[in-house]
Amino acid sequence: MTSMVLAQVYLEPQQKKALAAQARQSGRKVSELMRDAVDTAIAGVTADDLRVLDEGTRRAQSNLKAMLAELATNADEHAAFMREIARLQQQATCS
Repeated sequence: MTSMVLAQVYLEPQQKKALAAQARQSGRKVSELMRDAVDTAIAGVTADDLRVLDEGTRRAQSNLKAMLAELATNADEHAAFMREIARLQQQATCS
């Protein structure tokens, strides 16, 4: 592990509460989340970049959900079509 230096940071009470909740939810330490945030800032990622990415992710999830629903409908229609083909074939062989 690399050596680390202590850096004190003042947070708004709601920031500290939200950060602690995020750490609990993710199973990570608050310090890990803060180092990730620092790395993100150093890389030049802005809050607006994250907002745009989040919107795009939500839109993609919605599109994928719609596509899966359409695929399920298509699969149901295909199964019904194949049952009808089998029924017609059965009818033709019985005649």
